[in-house]
Amino acid sequence: MSKKPQYDPEEIRYPEQKIVNSPLVPEMEKSYIEYAMSVIKSRALPDVRDGLKPVHRRILYAMYEDGLTVDKPFKKSATCVGDVLGRYHPHGDASVYDALVRLAQDFSMRYVLVNGHGNFGSVDGDPPAAYRYTEARLSKLSDEMLRDIDKDTVDWDPNFDETRSEPRVLPSRFPNLLVNGSSGIAVGMATNIPPHNLREVIGACIHVLDDPEATLGDLMQYIKGPDFPTKGIIMGRSGIRAAYATGRGRVVIRARHEFEEFGKDRTRIVITEIPYQVNKRMLIKSMADQVEDKRLEGISDIRDESDRNGMRIVIELKRDANPQVVLNRLFAQTQLQTTFSINMLALVDDQSQPKILSLRHIIDEYLKFQEEVLTRRTRYDLRKAQERAHLLEGLLIAQDNIDEVIKIIRSSYDNAKENLMNRFGLDDVQAQAILDMRLKALQGLDREKLEAEYKELEERIAYYESLLADESKLRQVLKEELQAISDKYGDDRVTEIQDVEDEIDIEDLIEEEECVFTLTQAGYIKRTPVSEYAAQSKGGMGKKGITTREEDVVTDVFTASTHDYILFFTDTGKVYRKKGYQIPESGKTAKGTNIVNILQVEQGERVQTMIHTRDIENETDRYLVMVTRNGTVKRLPVGTLKNLRNNGIRALRMEEGDQLITVRETDGARKILIATHDGMAVCFDENDVRPMGRDAVGVRGIRLREGDYVVGAARARAGRQVLSITEKGYGKRTPVEEYRITNRGGLGIKNYMVTEKTGGVVGIKVVDGSEDLLLATQGGILIRTPVESIRSAGRATQGVIVMRFKEEGDQVISMALTDHEEQAPEAPADES
Repeated sequence: MSKKPQYDPEEIRYPEQKIVNSPLVPEMEKSYIEYAMSVIKSRALPDVRDGLKPVHRRILYAMYEDGLTVDKPFKKSATCVGDVLGRYHPHGDASVYDALVRLAQDFSMRYVLVNGHGNFGSVDGDPPAAYRYTEARLSKLSDEMLRDIDKDTVDWDPNFDETRSEPRVLPSRFPNLLVNGSSGIAVGMATNIPPHNLREVIGACIHVLDDPEATLGDLMQYIKGPDFPTKGIIMGRSGIRAAYATGRGRVVIRARHEFEEFGKDRTRIVITEIPYQVNKRMLIKSMADQVEDKRLEGISDIRDESDRNGMRIVIELKRDANPQVVLNRLFAQTQLQTTFSINMLALVDDQSQPKILSLRHIIDEYLKFQEEVLTRRTRYDLRKAQERAHLLEGLLIAQDNIDEVIKIIRSSYDNAKENLMNRFGLDDVQAQAILDMRLKALQGLDREKLEAEYKELEERIAYYESLLADESKLRQVLKEELQAISDKYGDDRVTEIQDVEDEIDIEDLIEEEECVFTLTQAGYIKRTPVSEYAAQSKGGMGKKGITTREEDVVTDVFTASTHDYILFFTDTGKVYRKKGYQIPESGKTAKGTNIVNILQVEQGERVQTMIHTRDIENETDRYLVMVTRNGTVKRLPVGTLKNLRNNGIRALRMEEGDQLITVRETDGARKILIATHDGMAVCFDENDVRPMGRDAVGVRGIRLREGDYVVGAARARAGRQVLSITEKGYGKRTPVEEYRITNRGGLGIKNYMVTEKTGGVVGIKVVDGSEDLLLATQGGILIRTPVESIRSAGRATQGVIVMRFKEEGDQVISMALTDHEEQAPEAPADES
């Protein structure tokens, strides 16, 4: 019989409660997004600065707090796990212990961060002993992860119950993300970064400090490739280069083998190293199973003879077996050869954004962080030195007037501090230090010590101030400290990289084809094969070419090869570079990929124009003519952009309020045509603008009337025509010869009869009539029409309708040219 409740049901009805009705779908979406962001930021992905996930960071800091450094005795792992759970990590003990174990496994970490005592698992897949049996302490290298953490070098956050503070990131005086790698699965994304050799990575970092313009090829002179703790052999370099260039790649890892003769004309294969993250026991079982199932032939016996001296897997072959054939079958059918998929995803911008990073980007992020750590450490040391010097000044005053000081103290009742402050002009800290002096400090030797310490402090203060005032000195200190870590902890590479005959480079795997590259105002970019757009007659309605978000519009569209270099010029005058195939391919109606996932643009920076070129690095007699919205023009030798960094370089310095509009490539003997929104144009010889350096502002190209602005520029070639398109879909072709050569900087001549019906000019192109025209509207509609179908007319005319709009209020916002394509059969368009 059930007992009667010991409470009054009325007491738990909460009559004052407020119930809010919430639709299920929006509530689930909101909750799932919050969960996903929590997993991404606080669990599964490493920080690019210290290469650690939160659980690893908390383990290292908790052990540091408890004094479990390499010079202290080991302590039970259960204590470490309990401290981490109780102070910082409110999750299961198994997750913390598993993370602790991995930090101590020399077959998982290239450089262990925790020294383990006891059974911490094996390469055979054996589980570690329970944490009540094992012991742990920090490794010697972990000292460098935590060095200077008490000198205000990093930011701190409250822990889960706000009783303690925990570091948001560790100082990490070596590039741990590359050195030890990381792997993790978040929501909708995953990271898999291989480990590398410490000496090689630090060498590359120092090279970047010496040469900020260093290219990927320069960095790969130092970092040859991943360096796995289980050794092995990497086959080929193309996958490594692809991963370092784009953040994604695949490397093939093989076991190391030897052929040994035994018995009478018998051969055996001996495996001494296996690929990274391969379970040795399961590998042997897989081989034995395949031999039993007759899928592997020629093998008579498989034994594991591994011991404390190293790995040794013996595969004995039958007398008539061909050793090389058997070995090739083993590579093809077992994990003696594996593929490591590299996906270098990490949190950037103070753990606010997950991003796929190239090798140069990771190094740049790390060095920027280390410069910040050194700056903050120097400020801390300066502040402490100034405080100590200030205190010593008071003590030296007391030494000089010791008899009077003693007299004041003896004659005071309870106001000795105030009397000292009034008599000698001391502050509270100095007066208290004098009162705390021991009689021993009165002897002459101690005075000499004070004077020597004060002189040393003055020198240190001057040194710290010089460091903070000179960035090059700070970088020199960073180089010296990195080199010291490399000399102390560096070792030789253990993973061999073998060149593969006829190796295919990543670019060879990508078919070269013409594509349409589309960029929207919100920063979404995509690549679509030109073949997906069929030509239509003049005045057609177009096809849906991109799906844009509300209030987003297409701003730039052009055609280029997948093997061309795409130069991205931003409104701030910076330039970035990518290969065409590095832009993700999308369908016609897809919105594309946000450009911040492709380029390292700064906050608020927007890509304004794009151009493409085949081989910009070897162009010695080519120029880039840049034109800004306010009519400024600048001619820049292409060679000045030879060494482009991932974070871009300055191509143009502009006045406040101005922005870059377009860029054109020339050969030094072209005529430049600049057109404005209100229908004016100026045509001048490009040599009227002298070549300038990257930081130059430029000169005036066209003088603008109030409210007018530049919309485009082109190279005016004799015998060709200027194609002008307006916002309302009108356009015309005008012979280049009608644009007489004038001096730059003038108001120019009439280019278009702009009316309310036509709308302002959107852009201009110089054409020969053999091209097709691509137009993009605010609503994301693209149309392709032959240029020859657009009527030729004089400069001061309104032109003809080139495009009609499906939606009222839509208008043309950009134009591009592509090769002519024969029209697909379709019903005649109404041109009335």
